[in-house]
Formats: sequence, structure tokens, C-alpha cells
Amino acid sequence: MPSLISKIQTLISANMHGLVDRALESNSVKVMDEYIRQVERNLEALEDSAATVGGTVRTLKRKYEEFAAAAEKLDRDIDTLILKGKDDLAAAAQAELNTKQTLAQEYYEQWQSQEGQYKKMLDMRLKLEGRLTNIKQEREKIRALLELAETKKVMVKTVKGLDGLAKTGDIEIDSLTEQIRARLDREDARLEVATRNISEEIDEAVGVSAVDLQLDERKRRLGMDK
Repeated sequence: MPSLISKIQTLISANMHGLVDRALESNSVKVMDEYIRQVERNLEALEDSAATVGGTVRTLKRKYEEFAAAAEKLDRDIDTLILKGKDDLAAAAQAELNTKQTLAQEYYEQWQSQEGQYKKMLDMRLKLEGRLTNIKQEREKIRALLELAETKKVMVKTVKGLDGLAKTGDIEIDSLTEQIRARLDREDARLEVATRNISEEIDEAVGVSAVDLQLDERKRRLGMDK
């Protein structure tokens, strides 16, 4: 898993300008095709892993809810046993309650941890899909640009006297290249905004929720929940 996440992060942060420059320098979109193949392979692997983690999240949530419900019932039963003077049974039930509360807390913590990872993987999938869509679009523009450059080269060789046509071709090529690079700048800016500290935000949200749960439980036991 860490290896896959590392590969995904590398693909997301890949320098799109570098891919465009290398394609232009080599007069070929092969470097872009290789990036696309890598993204598609890793995107499929990420989706499989995310599905596995998502299933684990649901299992842990269900287990937590089962143990939490059982603990809540036991808590009520202990009060009933004490009121009936059955202290021995109440003591046994209390021991069982302690075990179920511990297990419920463990399942809760695992659930929250895995859910944070699951959300992070879904976020990475969206970003990688965005990168894939973007590079495919730019690949077609680069391919057209290279074809235009090749056509111009042939025309210049064939009609050497048409200096105006040759100059126009250069301006058009430069303009298209600049448009492509401007779009990549906007894409990089959007990606930077989207990736700001998502893991820290998840950790913070999980931490606050756990503390709130603990405080609510204490208030309930102290009769302060009204």
C-alpha cells in the first residue's frame, strides 16, 4: 500500500510542463503516452485498494456499533441487577461491560483511522483522474501542434518564396504552445489548492470527534446530559 500511494503521489505531482516540453523537443507524444499508461495502471490499482479499504471501514463500523449497543444494554442491566440486590450477577455483568467497552473503543479507533485513509484514497483517485483527463486533452493538442509544424516544414521546403506563410506558421505554433502551457499553469494551481493539508484536516476532525465522544460519555455518567 505505501508503495502504491507513493506512486500515485508521484504521478499527481508530475511536471506537466516537462512532459509537454519533452514531447515538443522529440517531436513525439510517446512520453505523454507512457505517462497515460502509468496513470491508468495505477488508477486501476488504487480503485481496487480503495474498495478493499472501504469494505474494511464498513466492517469496523458495524463491529463498533454492535459492541457499543451491547455495552449500552449491559449498562442498563447492571443498574437493574443492583436494584434487585443481585450484586454477584451485577459484578459479573460489570466485568463483561468493561470488556465490551474496551472492544467497542478499539473498533471505533480502527474505524476512524481506516475511514480517514479511505477518504484520502478517494481524494487521490479524483485528483489522478483529473490529471489523466488533462494530459489526454493536452496530448491531442500537442499531436495537432506537431502535425502543424511538420506540415509547415514541408510547405516551406516546397514553397521557399512564401516568407509570409512561413512566418505565420511560426506565430500560430508559438500561440498554440503558449495556450497549452497557460492551461497547465491553471491546472497546477487548482491541484495545489486541492491538496492543501488534507491529511492534517482528517486527523484533526477524527481527534475532535473522539474527544467529544469521551466527554459526552462522562457527562452522561455524571447525570449532566440533560
